[in-house]
Amino acid sequence: MAVDKTDDGQLDRAFTALGDPVRRAMIARLSRIAEQHRLARLTRHGELVLKRTPPVISIGAAQVALPPGSFLQATVAGEETLAALVTEHCKRAKHIADLFCGVGPFALRLAAKSRIAAFDSDAGAVTALQKAATSTSGLKPVRAEPRDLFRRPLMPQELRDYDTVVFDPPRQGAQAQVTQLAASRIPTVVSVSCNVTTFARDAKILIDGGYRIDGVTPVDQFRHTPHVELVARFRR
Repeated sequence: MAVDKTDDGQLDRAFTALGDPVRRAMIARLSRIAEQHRLARLTRHGELVLKRTPPVISIGAAQVALPPGSFLQATVAGEETLAALVTEHCKRAKHIADLFCGVGPFALRLAAKSRIAAFDSDAGAVTALQKAATSTSGLKPVRAEPRDLFRRPLMPQELRDYDTVVFDPPRQGAQAQVTQLAASRIPTVVSVSCNVTTFARDAKILIDGGYRIDGVTPVDQFRHTPHVELVARFRR
């Protein structure tokens, strides 16, 4: 089960197991639970079970209507800290590629000052990002595209238009994509990672490709656990 909290304090819940099929009596019961506990929406395997109100969150100046099962950081403070670090590392960038972009926690903030191309395998997240960017005035151009970066990483010739790349992959890291980044001439690469082990592997690929690491900042948003997020900048 995935649970996201909206700006108005309601919950968006996505279930991957809720019985098959969901009967009318169950829907009626779930509706009562939704009212009682202020649930904005319930989905099952991506299909809508019930919706009281559209689940919406703010990212920078944009309002994002979340697709079912959206991935968000564990805490608002954690996301804002990561975004602030990424923004600082990208402050001179003019054209940024945001890889594994999700619903845009970095892209929609960075678009305040830079043109953005955003890529992710989650088509629902990419659509939500593009709609949010299009409907928000004052942003630089944003182009969001669904793409499986594990199977189809951006190649060096595709990266020539960008002066900065931000990548925030799942726990398995981004070995295929990082290998192509190491072969590119991108001046600045910003890595966000939730896995120290795969971060170290990917960082070595970049360094062996000619980058130097410009600093690593740990962000501890998981209290009483050994897990941390990392933000690092690489330059060449």
